[in-house]
Amino acid sequence: MISIYQQAMGSAFGRLQPELRSYFGLHAGSGLSGHGRGVFEVAGCPAWFARPAFRLTARENAFFPEYDNDVPFEIRNYPHIDPFGRQALTARRELDFGTALRVFEDTTSLQDGILADYVGKHRRMATLLTCSATDEGHIRMVSSRTRVFAGLWLSVPDALGALAYVEQWWDDESGAFRIKTRVVHRQLGTLLVYAGRFDYTLEEFDGELPADAQPRRWEQRV
Repeated sequence: MISIYQQAMGSAFGRLQPELRSYFGLHAGSGLSGHGRGVFEVAGCPAWFARPAFRLTARENAFFPEYDNDVPFEIRNYPHIDPFGRQALTARRELDFGTALRVFEDTTSLQDGILADYVGKHRRMATLLTCSATDEGHIRMVSSRTRVFAGLWLSVPDALGALAYVEQWWDDESGAFRIKTRVVHRQLGTLLVYAGRFDYTLEEFDGELPADAQPRRWEQRV
């Protein structure tokens, strides 16, 4: 068994930095999960007009309204098989803004060679995820074709919706991973950003998601 990222990227996966291949190489049969701890130099919503809406999405463990510097965070990655038999990776991130502890959670599943990312504790938002390797061996991810589940699937055109851009790499100088993420609306600009560094260790894992990483509901549609 190989990871969902390796399957989706094919030969491009081999061009990633060795540390990234280890990070994104976790799969349901590996018997391992990942635990990261670090600091975001900047994190949150820089667009003041979007913060009221993000106060609502924060209840879903999705986007959050705070915006600050030097924000401690943790991430836990769990590779597993989802209830529909797909290989998946569930991630739970906790960001400590001091005045609020925010959770951002999602599950990325592989189906027919396509990565779909389901966001929030009820997994009500889904996007398609495209991964590539840069010339430096970084991983670059772009999420698009957003769909929102609100009794039925609502497709949000990219021209009207937002795109998420993620780049992650290993920094030899600091001996840590670095990540930068932006969620950008074509008309409104940057709605969410986080960028920083973190240490990461692998731990034994039996393949069963712990209670705090279990979503309230699962979604199969992409």
